[in-house]
Formats: sequence, structure tokens, C-alpha cells
Amino acid sequence: MEPSAARGHHRQRGQRWLRGVRVVVLAALLLLTACTGIGVPGATPTPTPIAHPSGPDELVLRIDVGGGWLPPLYSVTWPPKLSVYGDGTVIQLGPQVTIYPPPALPNVLQSRISEAGLQRLLREAQAAGLLAGDADYPLPGVYDAPTTFFTVNAGGRTSRVSVYGLGLDEGADTSALSPEQRAARQRLAAFYETASNLLDWLPADEVIERDVPYLITKLQVVVIPAELLQQPPEWSPARSKPWPLATPLATFGEPAPWFSPQARCGVVSSRKELPRLLQELQQANTLTRWESEGKEYGLVVRPLLPDETGCSPPLT
Repeated sequence: MEPSAARGHHRQRGQRWLRGVRVVVLAALLLLTACTGIGVPGATPTPTPIAHPSGPDELVLRIDVGGGWLPPLYSVTWPPKLSVYGDGTVIQLGPQVTIYPPPALPNVLQSRISEAGLQRLLREAQAAGLLAGDADYPLPGVYDAPTTFFTVNAGGRTSRVSVYGLGLDEGADTSALSPEQRAARQRLAAFYETASNLLDWLPADEVIERDVPYLITKLQVVVIPAELLQQPPEWSPARSKPWPLATPLATFGEPAPWFSPQARCGVVSSRKELPRLLQELQQANTLTRWESEGKEYGLVVRPLLPDETGCSPPLT
């Protein structure tokens, strides 16, 4: 082969080799940008999904409030403010009827969000510091305020964060708090507002189902002898209702000293008994008296959520 031809042959081989390298490098860059969005002007990086339980009865996020100036029966009567489960189920307290005495059963609503909506919520929780482990944020100098409890099961751990007097920082003396504590409280207050308005905050296509009545499958029932109940002097209760279940109220459930020395607590979940009791409760209020074996009792009832077993001391 002539020298000039040889040089041309080697030059062509070199060009083909360079083209091959460019193709491999370009393919790698395209794969990288497709996964991360980095390197392409105007591209939005795709967030890494936050791992979480996926079952319909596996809690992912909860906001609850207890103690302080809230009514003594608040946590025993009403479920948590917000509960989100692994399949996207969202359970919240709905609007309550403003009559006295109030209905025996609270209004509880169920919705459902998509996985994209759940991821969006978890990213907000992460930004608020709720995936970083347990924490407690006091507010010195403020008395009788309720405590807000955040529980998040995501990112490979369960984090429980309590905030005393959430949202009261503006009118309180926060000089005893560190800058980090003040910043954390502000982030948590902002997240509380976001999560409380979750269905309005999420894009419409990430809300699959909205505000349908919650189907009660378990009902916590606290029983108190009528003579121990306090009631307004002007209130004259109607004739007592007969207790509809076979087990007498005197032996129903187990002792509940966390409620009162003579209280008892049990959970009704039987497919036969629960519908019968719910039907009677629809026609009752919180002051209704229930007759069982010649004695009268008062009931404090609360629908239990999918992850709850019931008859535990309320949050304080």
C-alpha cells in the first residue's frame, strides 16, 4: 500500500473510532439527563421517590392535636385531624354540626390522592424536617396550649415530632428558643397549614376521590355510669335508649382508668353488631342515656381508623 493511501486508511479508522466514542458519550449523557434532568437547559430534575408503606391500613402521615385548652373528650370523641395511608387514602374530620348537644357520631370524611400527590406531600414534610427523626419543640412562657403531634413513616424510618403551642409564636416571648428552634417551628406551622388544606393544595389531577363519608368498620365505645356524668342543669335528657347489643354495659370491654375510675372501654367491629349499634347512634347525641340491665349509662364513641386498635389513653 502506498504511504499516502496508508495514511488515508488510518485517518478513516481514527475518524470512525472517534465517531464511536462520541456516540457512546452522547448516549451516556442522554441517559443521565433523562434520569436527572441535569445538563438540559430548562429541564426540571425528577425528584427521587420517597419510600413509604403502601398498604391501605399502613399509616404514612398523621397530624393530631391534644391537651391544653381542648375539651376533655376531644381525643376520645374525634379522630386525628389528618391521617394519610400507603394507598393514598386520606381521612379527615369534616364540618361538624353546630348544635347542642352534638350528635353522638362525628362527621368523618375520606378522600384519596394519587402516588404523585402523596410524594408531593412527603417532599413538603421532608422540607419541614419531619423525616429526620423524633423531635420536641417547647414554647416557654405559654400555658395551657394544645400540642400538635406529627407522625411520618417514610424514608425508612418513623419520625414523631411534637410542637407545643403551634402557631402561637407571634404573640409569645421566643427569646428562650434557639434560632434553629424558631426556624423549625415556623416550618412546621407552614406544613400544618399545607397539610390541613391538602385537597385544595394538590393539583386537581392528583386528587382521585374527595370527601365521601368514612365507612366505619371499628367503633371505640367508652361506657360511664350515668350518675358520674356531668350535664348542664338546664338540660333534661329524653327517655333513655335500650342498649342494643347482647353484652351488658356493666361488663362491656375492659376497665379504662385512663378515662375515669369506673369507666370501661371496648371496640365493636362485628358485622352483626356494628351496623345495629351505628343505626341507634344515628338517632342519639352525646348526652343520650343508655339503659342496660336496669341501669343507665353514658357512652363516648369514636370511629377508629384503619391503623388504630382503640382503648388507648388519649394524647396529652
